[in-house]
Amino acid sequence: QDARRSCGPGLDGVTSADTEPLIKDPRPKELSAVSHMDVQGYKWVCWKVWLCRIGALCSLGLLLVLFNWRPRLGILARCRSYIRYWLKDIIFFFLGEADENEWRDTVQLHSEKKTQLRYYVFEGMRYIWISRKGAFCKASILTEGWTCAYLHNQQQGLSKADQSTRKQIFGANVIDVPVKSYLQLLFEEVLNPFYIFQVFSIILWMSDRYYYYAACILIISLISISVSLYEIRKQSTTLRRMARLIVNVTVRRDTGEEECVSSEELVPGDCIVIPAEGLLLPCDAALLAGECMVNESMLTGESIPVMKTSLSVSEATYRSESQPRHTLFCGTQLIQAKGGGPAGNGAIAVVTCTGFFTAKGDLISSILYPQPLDFRFFRDAMKFLLFLGLLALVGTIYSIVILLNSNTTWQEVVIRSLDIVTIIVPPALPAAMTTATIYAQSRLKHHGVFCISPPRINICSKISLFCFDKTGTLTEEGLDVWGVMEVSGEVFGELVPDPLFLPPGLMLSALASCHSLALLGGQALGDPLELKMIESTGWELTEPENEMGLDSEFGKHRVLAVMRPPASELPSQGNSVSQPVAIIRRFLFSSSLQRMSVVTVGPGGASPVAFIKGAPEMVASFCLRESVPSHFSPTLREYASQGFRVLGFAYKHLTKETNLSTVERVEVEKDMNFLGLLVMKNQVKPESAEVIRTLKLAQLRPVMVTGDNILTAVNVARACGMVLSHEKVIFVHASPPTASSVASLQFHQGDGAVATTDTQDTIDILAQGLYQNSAGYHLAINGMSFAALCDHFPEYLPKILMRGTVYARMTPEQKTQLVKALQKLNYRVGMCGDGANDCGALRAADVGVSLSEAEASVASPFTSKSDNISCVPLLIKEGRCSLVTSFSLFKYMALYSLIQFASVLILYTEKTNLGDFQFLFFDLVLVTVLAIVMGRGGPSDELHPQRPPASLLSLPVLSSLLLHTVLLILAQVSALLITVSQDWYVPLNSTVTGAANLPNMEDTSIFTLTGFQYIMMSIVITKGYPYKKPLYYNFLFVGALLVFFALMCWLVLFRHTIIHQLLKLYEINDMSYKLLLIAVAALNFFICYLLENLIDRGALNCLHNLRGKRESKKQYKRLDAHLAGTPSWPPLNQPLFPTQCSVIGVS
Repeated sequence: QDARRSCGPGLDGVTSADTEPLIKDPRPKELSAVSHMDVQGYKWVCWKVWLCRIGALCSLGLLLVLFNWRPRLGILARCRSYIRYWLKDIIFFFLGEADENEWRDTVQLHSEKKTQLRYYVFEGMRYIWISRKGAFCKASILTEGWTCAYLHNQQQGLSKADQSTRKQIFGANVIDVPVKSYLQLLFEEVLNPFYIFQVFSIILWMSDRYYYYAACILIISLISISVSLYEIRKQSTTLRRMARLIVNVTVRRDTGEEECVSSEELVPGDCIVIPAEGLLLPCDAALLAGECMVNESMLTGESIPVMKTSLSVSEATYRSESQPRHTLFCGTQLIQAKGGGPAGNGAIAVVTCTGFFTAKGDLISSILYPQPLDFRFFRDAMKFLLFLGLLALVGTIYSIVILLNSNTTWQEVVIRSLDIVTIIVPPALPAAMTTATIYAQSRLKHHGVFCISPPRINICSKISLFCFDKTGTLTEEGLDVWGVMEVSGEVFGELVPDPLFLPPGLMLSALASCHSLALLGGQALGDPLELKMIESTGWELTEPENEMGLDSEFGKHRVLAVMRPPASELPSQGNSVSQPVAIIRRFLFSSSLQRMSVVTVGPGGASPVAFIKGAPEMVASFCLRESVPSHFSPTLREYASQGFRVLGFAYKHLTKETNLSTVERVEVEKDMNFLGLLVMKNQVKPESAEVIRTLKLAQLRPVMVTGDNILTAVNVARACGMVLSHEKVIFVHASPPTASSVASLQFHQGDGAVATTDTQDTIDILAQGLYQNSAGYHLAINGMSFAALCDHFPEYLPKILMRGTVYARMTPEQKTQLVKALQKLNYRVGMCGDGANDCGALRAADVGVSLSEAEASVASPFTSKSDNISCVPLLIKEGRCSLVTSFSLFKYMALYSLIQFASVLILYTEKTNLGDFQFLFFDLVLVTVLAIVMGRGGPSDELHPQRPPASLLSLPVLSSLLLHTVLLILAQVSALLITVSQDWYVPLNSTVTGAANLPNMEDTSIFTLTGFQYIMMSIVITKGYPYKKPLYYNFLFVGALLVFFALMCWLVLFRHTIIHQLLKLYEINDMSYKLLLIAVAALNFFICYLLENLIDRGALNCLHNLRGKRESKKQYKRLDAHLAGTPSWPPLNQPLFPTQCSVIGVS
């Protein structure tokens, strides 16, 4: 009972399997949800365990290897499943996704006997048993019901008993990345199916007396394992160093004392004292008192520090996602803290999340345990390997029949038939397929683009739609003040081009004081827009020297900052409105709120005034209607349509009775008086228009997603070429239901803006006949309408997504929602942003690109050091180059196996085989070198409209492999028949088989032709235009081809040397015969090259025509065809109302 009482609200009781709940679920019903994971419990069964041990002994450990590959089989073979009501008997859990049949992992169930706590740890996160729910839930569920008021009550601190109890529940506050020992890594690496196959192959080759070849493969495998172990351990150590953060933290206890403890001891509910100089925060915490300047670049990639203010006292449920401006995140650097401690220095915060439940822990978890990539190329590669395995089975049966007919011993029959398997399934295939990605990653790094998820490089090739943030991405980060329009009576006054020319008054005070800047080392830090705004006024930012923040000049108020007018323009005595202004309270800007506000006082603490700044429409909604000028909307539309960034300002005088230190934001921001507009010019970056034009010519659809005004966004869309001069913009307005009306949806055409797109651009893009622009119109929608559309008009959402180009006033959550909705239409979506407000969308997109000065950011898979979007076409070109190269390498390795497979079977038929050094020469000298250097070719300079195919099992690829294989086998058989038909031909010794029969004429003829086939097929399947530069740009590849071609010609045409003897080649003196073999190889090359070009140019399209035209599998293409045939959509100026049932829902 004591433990239960001490846990406090939201932590009332941990649960056990056979007692009453010690932890009750504190969350409201609408928040209560278990983790979406299937859990099955198991317990060891003694006789099953011993049976498996005996089986492992009898199978020489192969059974344990199988259990290592398939853990579920090991659990089923040794354990018995239990239902949840027998939880106390369970030892292991098997975990799987709720909507999948595949099991993901096995974890051990932990039991705390003293508290009867049952839990397991999966991917770093602790799941505890809650009996009332009958399920395991994340431990963080216990803090999800905490209110802001409860967090403020926690400022008194936890007792040591409370802290100990909570630590048992939540575990230590550490993000622990496991770093395995070299011995453990070696054990896991050697048990990899690839290396097991290598060991099997080496034993087989040694048995067949291929000692040199087996020794070389063994040495290469050992080097490969060593490099792999070093890289894996290095990456784990680096990630552990980045993730693990242990510092000393000052914690307040319930006795009022402050105690210095290790950050490992922190638990949710602990009250921590943040020093004035800041610290590297080891947990997520809610800021309750004071202000903090924070560098969050590690999490977001955004290098500009952000200001955090204290959380207000209310009964609202606290959520870090909805209150990021009051949340200090783990791993971020607190630069300075002030106004929170007893002496006015430092700040006070309460821990809300620890370990892997923090924001940093979530990001580290996504790196450690990434979601599997659903990419067709990878799936098809595995299917093709299965096909090669079946082919190996056919070859094995054929070789057994041939070898038995030639009176070969059973031992040799087994060895030779199994050798076929090692030939047809190339052991170097996985390594060869990754070389293209490695080269692409290296080239991207050279151009300042860093990648933390290399498999996504290939996915870049399939991007069909790219979303762009506006400010700082398409347009310049900095803004120039264009002018100020102050309200005069019921109308706007003239535009004042420079705030320095404004008369002393509330507008000037608002411009100077409504910001969240702070001083660090005498330098103002914060939002570039606010820095520009303060600079334009000429006012100076200062902070009180008193640690308590008390400034006698402004009464007894605790002051955050003081704004002083220029010394040369100090007002005459008695003119109070232009005197210095002290900022007492700040309510920070948030993308979802679209506004910020401050509370200020004048000298002596008199004249308290609240100012609000934000989106003009939002600011006007908080103002008294009579204070908003009658032509507010037309004025705003005029400036926004010209591409200006417009901010609205308002004010309100506060009464003397108002407690300025505790007044709530809701009270401050109501019944305001509209002051005026600040107009700022945001220039489009010079690279943006060219990049958008390139993407549109390549049939890649660009979309703008911004938090700015919709008319400003449309203007920028026209300026950068997303919307062309001849195209209409149709605005979408959706409104939710109210007490007096139902939800409605309406489309109306805007008044348009002056086009700045070049006429030639229009002609070029129209000539392409792009499907997304064929309708001649674009839809523009704002965040409020988007929310209403998703909630009340889901049947229209897919159509609007198909034609939507501008999404304005979108919150960070809505940006993520938009990306996911587009993905449900089968788009491969890219997202480019600055990494701060776009963090969720960057991670949700198939390809996320963060424009950041950081070398790498966990905010997105790709980070570009360039400050413009020129990296986007580069990324797509590198992705296409990598995918096409991966295709070429896969086909080459497959053809290499098939060439060797055919040659060995032909030689088996003739009672001989390739020699030890012949295998070595082909596999390690010819094929390996060519496979490595052929992937070095860079991407094409142009972005072609056609995307490369991603399926290995498509008709062109399969028919190409099949026809090439037939031609290659025919060439080998022709070489053998030509040799046998010669007058000087001498049959080989029929009493000896295999390599013991070397040298002989049959083997030499096959060796000659296959050597040329390996070289020529690397040329045939190496693709160039339109995705890669032509072959001759790859100098290393061309050099290798010339060297190997010269080497093969020398081996064929010239007299015998020690090299010929080493390779066991038969000496043939007939020069006409030798030239004839080279001619056969040349003919083989010519026919294969011609065939490959015909297939590339669509020679097999006639087979597609035979089956008739099929509907596309991609939903967006089907929807586009439907819209193209519906010219009456969208219905202009006709209100639409929700239907009773939804056709398609996208959440």
